[in-house]
Amino acid sequence: MEGDLSKIKRRQIYIICDNILDTYNIGSIFRLADAIGAARVYLCGQCETPPNIKIHRAAIGTDKWVPWQYASTAVEAIANVKSQNSKVKIVAIEQTKKSKDFREIEYKEPIAFVVGHETSGISKEALAACDEVVELPMYGINISLNVMVSLAIILYQVV
Repeated sequence: MEGDLSKIKRRQIYIICDNILDTYNIGSIFRLADAIGAARVYLCGQCETPPNIKIHRAAIGTDKWVPWQYASTAVEAIANVKSQNSKVKIVAIEQTKKSKDFREIEYKEPIAFVVGHETSGISKEALAACDEVVELPMYGINISLNVMVSLAIILYQVV
């Protein structure tokens, strides 16, 4: 396995999870991070962290090799990413009055995506630290998608 891990081409894509509570979502984000070769996942605030059997099951083991780090807040994680590369663009995936359609901005690496709590979303402080806020248009009665699904759609737009 170790030899296989060394062959993974890590992209300059970072995922910052701001108080995501559902361990299924966290595990699924690890799977997504592995699928696109993300450089790191940041688990912030109230997020559960590995080792956690529910995360591990949802991650199907990817939590063992996808680089991750805990930060007390998403703002701290954003500062950490920016300290490593000042050119990184920080993009929040959130529904706000200032959100742009996700298809309207250019995505180039290095880039970080912030996703938030399943009910309350991304904290105001983290939103203020982002360069862009994007959302997916909703055409039905439901007003939002699952956090991991929204992240997946946008990440595949990048790669």
